[in-house]
Amino acid sequence: MTPSSPPSEGPNQVPFQQQQPYAGQNGQNSSTQTLPPQQSKKNQSNVLGLIALITAVIGFIFACVPGALIIGWILLPIAFILGLVSLFLKGKSKWMGITALILSIVGTVVGAVVFLVVASTAFDESFGGGDTTVAGPSEGSDAGIEQNADKEVAPDEGSSEDGTRGNPYPIGSTIENDEWRVVVNSVTPDATDAVLSENEFNEPPADGSQYMLVNYSTTYLGDNADGEMPAFVTVEYVTADGTTVNSFDNVVVVPDAIESSSTLYTDGTATGNVAFEVPTDTADQGVLAITPGMLGDKVFVAVK
Repeated sequence: MTPSSPPSEGPNQVPFQQQQPYAGQNGQNSSTQTLPPQQSKKNQSNVLGLIALITAVIGFIFACVPGALIIGWILLPIAFILGLVSLFLKGKSKWMGITALILSIVGTVVGAVVFLVVASTAFDESFGGGDTTVAGPSEGSDAGIEQNADKEVAPDEGSSEDGTRGNPYPIGSTIENDEWRVVVNSVTPDATDAVLSENEFNEPPADGSQYMLVNYSTTYLGDNADGEMPAFVTVEYVTADGTTVNSFDNVVVVPDAIESSSTLYTDGTATGNVAFEVPTDTADQGVLAITPGMLGDKVFVAVK
C-alpha cells in the first residue's frame, strides 16, 4: 500500500509539526490549572465587643446620675475589661470593643466629676453657714473708734463693693450667717506695751513692727447638739500691700485672749482679744478679714 501522506496545508491550518502538544505531552502535568483568586472573608461579628459596648453605655448613663453613681462605677470597669479582651479575638470586628473602651474611660471621668460636685454640695450643706449678711453698727455704739471715711487702703479690684478691702465695713458691724455671728468690738493699732506687760516671756516685735490688739465677739447660732468651737471663726489682718497676718504667727500671751478652743452651744458667745504683729508705718492702713465659719464668706472690716 502506498503510505498516506500528511494532510495538505490549508490557508487556515497550522502546520502539522507546529501544533501544540496535548495536555500531558512532554511531561507536563495535565492537572495543573490556574485557579481564580479567592476573596478574603469579612471579619465576623464580635459578640464580646457588643456586650462590652452595651455595658459601657449603661455604665456611662448611671455615672451621670448622682443617685446611681455606684452602679456606673461597677459597670464601667467591667466594660473596660470586656472591651480590651474583645480586641484580641482573631477574625472578629474591633470597632465595638474600641468604642466600649472609650466610653468606659470617659464615663469614669464624668462619674468622678459628678461625685466631686455631689460631695462638695453635701459638705457645704453640712459645714457651710449659708449666705453671710452684714449689718452696720447701731447709732451711738461705742464699738467703733472712728469711721473709715478718711481711711487709706491699697486699691483693690471691686473696691466699690461693700465688704471688700477697698471698701471695708466699719468697726462694730455684725457679720452673720446660719452658724455664726461675729462683731469686731474694737481695734488698738499700737498695743505693744500691753502685750509685753502681760507676760515677761513675750518677745518684742521685730524692728519696724508693732503689736495690734483686736477685740471681737463670736456667737454660735447653729443647732448642733454637740456644739461648735469658735476656732472655726477666723480673724486675720491684711496689710496695705496685701499680705495676710495670722494671730498664730507670733507666740505671745495675749491680755484677755478669746477662748477659741472652748465649745459653744446655741446662742453661746465668746469675747476676747487676738494679737497681730503688723508694720508700724502702715498699721492703720490694713484691714481685718473675717470668716464666719469654716466655709463662710470672707468679709473685710476696717481697723479704724
